[in-house]
Amino acid sequence: MSVQPSSATRRHPPSLAGTFVPANTLGGQVWWFQPVAVVVALTAFGIYAFWAALQGRGYIAPYLSPFYSPQVPWGGLFAPFWVLWVPLGFRASCYYYRKAYYRSFFWDPPACVRLEPSNRKYSGEQRFPFILNNFHRFFLYLSIIVILFLWWDTIRAFDFSGHFGIGLGTVLMLINVVLLSFYTFSCHSFRHLVGGSVACFSCAAAGNARHGLWQRISSINGRHPLFAWLSLTSLLVVDVYLRLLLAGVFTDPRWVA
Repeated sequence: MSVQPSSATRRHPPSLAGTFVPANTLGGQVWWFQPVAVVVALTAFGIYAFWAALQGRGYIAPYLSPFYSPQVPWGGLFAPFWVLWVPLGFRASCYYYRKAYYRSFFWDPPACVRLEPSNRKYSGEQRFPFILNNFHRFFLYLSIIVILFLWWDTIRAFDFSGHFGIGLGTVLMLINVVLLSFYTFSCHSFRHLVGGSVACFSCAAAGNARHGLWQRISSINGRHPLFAWLSLTSLLVVDVYLRLLLAGVFTDPRWVA
């Protein structure tokens, strides 16, 4: 005996297209809120970072703004840009940020259950500037060098004219470099570099150590988007704090031995 589909099934047959919901809310949330928020946040940060880099001053002993690290002796007003292209390239080519700005700026697609514009042709990442995303692993290598400089700047932030000390700026710089390190080393490319290309850990050189490191990186890899936003926020907080000190708005609370 054959079973006839119900009238509801005949009227609304199951299909992939049926998963795209035309409603303005998904799960009780406005679907466009997140992409719009990402546009606002990334645009505001980009404008501020460009402005901060053009100020020509980001140092007040013993603190150095992360936008000016490492310090470059040439280039004058544009000296910070000799370095800033590295973290910019790393974030712009980051797998998480690609998802964020593809959805937010290009609506490609704007959300999981929203259709893309029907007249758009997909060309992958074969055209400039998106072809630069293929160099993500090289931006990672360069970013690790920048992170080492930021750690050195943070260590120097404990030195107050030859005396060990801790100021509010020291604490903020330490939090910033820790968050940046977590963001950098939770990267998918770094995880692959450590163990993604190994088919047999027990057969590889230092296999047990690599497997242990790969497991630890994998455990924080799931929080990569969280570290992406936290580190972006900490960068902003440190630079704003130093500029307030430079402007004499308040003095740095500190303890010096």
